[in-house]
Amino acid sequence: MTDSLIPGAHIPPPATPVDPKRLPNIHRLLLDHYGHPNPRAPWTPLRQFVYSLLSARTKTPVSHQVMRDLEGGFGVGPSGADWEAVRDAPLAEIEQIIQIVTFPEKKAPHLKLALQQITARYGSLTLDFLANYRTAKIRAWLETFEGVGPEISAAVVNLSTLRRRALVLDSHHLRIVHRLGLTPRADARRTEQLLMRMVPEGWGPEMLDEHHSLFELHGQALCTFADPHCPECPLLRLCRHGQRVLSEPPERPQFPNI
Repeated sequence: MTDSLIPGAHIPPPATPVDPKRLPNIHRLLLDHYGHPNPRAPWTPLRQFVYSLLSARTKTPVSHQVMRDLEGGFGVGPSGADWEAVRDAPLAEIEQIIQIVTFPEKKAPHLKLALQQITARYGSLTLDFLANYRTAKIRAWLETFEGVGPEISAAVVNLSTLRRRALVLDSHHLRIVHRLGLTPRADARRTEQLLMRMVPEGWGPEMLDEHHSLFELHGQALCTFADPHCPECPLLRLCRHGQRVLSEPPERPQFPNI
């Protein structure tokens, strides 16, 4: 694979696993509770890029509906081809179609600009050429686009047909990791770096995808942001946050003075 996508970009050395049993144990407990997530049919890198850009801070059903609306409205084929129509559309039209996502007024210009820049840099609107580059180079290059951070770059390299080793950390995954005390509280980039040191060397891209999907399911079903269901949690005995919550006495109702 070539390294010339971003000249001079630094490739960090491979990290040494810290505790090879910790993540597999959590994975097994979640798998026992939820079962295997539905198998993923990977999308093209460009389609995954568009989806990930639009789905940030947006519920999964809404994100899928927006993709259907976007592809249907602009005649994008099932293979993810013909994104040129989206690229060339008026900004107001794109924003109108994606209006049900969070922050459509920001995501629409980010999407249009990214599609224009990909075309300008490569000569055509595709990301298939990324298969020729190393993972660290791909992620660094993707993160040069406005609105793209480590979560989106990880999704493109791991969940698309590129199928590389990376761990997608959405808000659910990040919240659970910090509640479990797996890493110190940090942003997604640093947390992913720390977690990847715990990932067994034998876990390939598909296993990392499944691991993320289980965390996402858990964050949606039990380990929710506002009202986590700690007594039902399969990870309770491993969770500092849950044990602390359950050890605290319930708040007494406050009655007004009469």
